[in-house]
Amino acid sequence: MGYYDETDVTRHEERKVRGKKGYFFTGLIGAVIGAVTVTAAGSYIPALQGQTAVQKVQQSEGTVVPVVQSMKSTDIAGMVQGAKEAVVSVNNYQSSDPLSNKVQQAGTGSGVIYKKVGNKALIVTNNHVVEGEKQLEVVLSSGKKLQAKLVGTDPLLDLAVLEVDGSTITKIATLGDSDKIRAGETAIAIGSPLGFAGTVTEGIISSKDREIPVDINQDGSPDWQAQVIQTDASINPGNSGGALLNTNGEVIGINSSKIAQQAVEGIGFAIPINVAKPVLDSIEQYGKVQRPFMGIQLKSLDEVQSYALNQLQLPKDVTSGVIVMAVTSNSPAEKAGLKELDLIVALDGQKIDNALQFRQYLYEKKKIGDNITITFYRGGQKQEKTVSLDASAN
Repeated sequence: MGYYDETDVTRHEERKVRGKKGYFFTGLIGAVIGAVTVTAAGSYIPALQGQTAVQKVQQSEGTVVPVVQSMKSTDIAGMVQGAKEAVVSVNNYQSSDPLSNKVQQAGTGSGVIYKKVGNKALIVTNNHVVEGEKQLEVVLSSGKKLQAKLVGTDPLLDLAVLEVDGSTITKIATLGDSDKIRAGETAIAIGSPLGFAGTVTEGIISSKDREIPVDINQDGSPDWQAQVIQTDASINPGNSGGALLNTNGEVIGINSSKIAQQAVEGIGFAIPINVAKPVLDSIEQYGKVQRPFMGIQLKSLDEVQSYALNQLQLPKDVTSGVIVMAVTSNSPAEKAGLKELDLIVALDGQKIDNALQFRQYLYEKKKIGDNITITFYRGGQKQEKTVSLDASAN
């Protein structure tokens, strides 16, 4: 899937920069950070003990002298001590022999206990941490091991939800507001890199809304433009699925990937918690992520060989768009009259240059049940049709 740390922990090869455009095709999965804050029946909320104060004192001579008062930092140690209890290790067991039911551990990652529902506890981790699983095991900070059930996954955002017996779990993570973070703020990670549970690292936020291309199917073309938090908090294999904390002990991101290059150090990524929340809600309710569904397979026009363009009979001034390669039977697209080899150039009047832009508009701007206006060329003639979007089939 193109992520930094595979489910097989023996593979930690560095990902290379793909393509002359400089895309880093780390699928939103990678060696990743884990961290959390906790709430409990007496939830722990760290408080600022003091802060730096710089005052300017006007002296009698008229000069201005800065006076730096004594400073006490946020109680990071106290916050971390409590947060560790909501961070878990996730072990992925896969078949050791296709002809038997025997399994062996194939990989490990981190996870965050973020909710309790009745006597069950829900844990968020990365999709790639649980991919290919035959059996899942969660290890609490106390060392207690629990069998885990996979509720659902979202490969697009590299998220997964697990369910475990919550009868002995008393503390869960406090989810923060990733929209309010700023570049330069402190970021703290807790996870299980290389199997060292409860490892804590600290860094700063470089950007709260960095965009990186994600190549999920490893075909050399980006499938999604992921919005991520960039941080320099140390990232190592096994952190995948953990959480990034602010100094208040709130989870601001689910860590997912790292650019692992000799020339690139100290760059890690986390899925903003505000982006993750609706995905987790959908997985909880449906076992998958419900997204608007049109029912077509696409290919960007610039990926098509020049000799094949003659079949489309396009006007000379049409140089971008997405080609309908196939139409799903009984889908919204088929019902609206879209056909194979139609070239879509706009959605709701907004120009679409490639398949990535198509998916972004569909998933970010439209909802299930909405109508969407498709502008396309068929046999050289420009046409429009309205499609009523359905729920995704998978």
